[in-house]
Amino acid sequence: MINFNRFIFYPIKKKVNSTDLSELLNDYITDKLISDNFLISDVSSNINPIDNTVIFLEKKNILNQKDNINSLLIFDDFDNYNQSKNKNKIYVKNLSAVYHKIINMIFHHEDDIDFEDKFNFINNSYISKFSKIHKSTKIYNNCVIGRGVTIGKNCIIKNNVVIKNSIIGDNVIIGDNSSLGTTGFGFDLKNMGASNILPQIGIVIIDDNVRIGSNCTIDRAKIDTTYIGKNCMIDNLVHIAHNVQIANNACIAAQTGISGSTKIGSNLIAGGQSGFSGHLKIGDNVTVAAKSGVTKNISDKSVVAGFPATDINKWKKIIINQRKNGHK
Repeated sequence: MINFNRFIFYPIKKKVNSTDLSELLNDYITDKLISDNFLISDVSSNINPIDNTVIFLEKKNILNQKDNINSLLIFDDFDNYNQSKNKNKIYVKNLSAVYHKIINMIFHHEDDIDFEDKFNFINNSYISKFSKIHKSTKIYNNCVIGRGVTIGKNCIIKNNVVIKNSIIGDNVIIGDNSSLGTTGFGFDLKNMGASNILPQIGIVIIDDNVRIGSNCTIDRAKIDTTYIGKNCMIDNLVHIAHNVQIANNACIAAQTGISGSTKIGSNLIAGGQSGFSGHLKIGDNVTVAAKSGVTKNISDKSVVAGFPATDINKWKKIIINQRKNGHK
């Protein structure tokens, strides 16, 4: 996991300590244990837990390390809460509402009406005063480069591109009308509406030598990063959702959609109009045929096709049998 300075992108709105925070959440709390009073420095995730932060643990999620981190853990599963040895923990029944309240209280973010950025108008594009762009990079017309964005050497940013909440490596090309670092599709189905969006305060990281086509959208992560590895080739009209991790050398054809939190290994080949469900693990050297719908994890070196996507040889046999039986 690549660490980043969240506050460059999302300025602090209010500082709060663990005791005060637990009091502010009294209406949501079913049980709690607060042994220490410490200043909350940030939020972090179960994948990348950090001391002195708030960590939201949904359902059966567990920490990536021993359960002795000095942070405030908030659970919505009582068994998980009860088994935790952490000295500072809270059990709530509505984790989404608590997340919404805490993030909106602590951070400014672009789905908050009070969020601000300041721009310079340079060569027909709006460039945030809080961004860093290497002098060798070329930015075309009508682009918007937002707060905190870093763009490396020898990049080409074509017309009408929006980049926010992102770190871009060297030698990256981004096609016309693409948007990076946009808000992920995070909300509670039981409490929908624009005012109830769960704030997405992670970022997008595009590694070196990546090509992104026109009219693509890559959403920023909820807390950590959405990551595109080195040498990836992404065609036009591709959507990559929040928290997705794509390793090096992926080739992704047009109109592909990858749902949130899916992790993809090295050397993926994805045909046009393929779709990936969320929270999947796709191995290394996987090929997905055009128009396939991937709904389950895929092991290394697999070649799959169809919906639901299955081994391509098995899929071909199914198609042959269907045609023999009169299906066209």
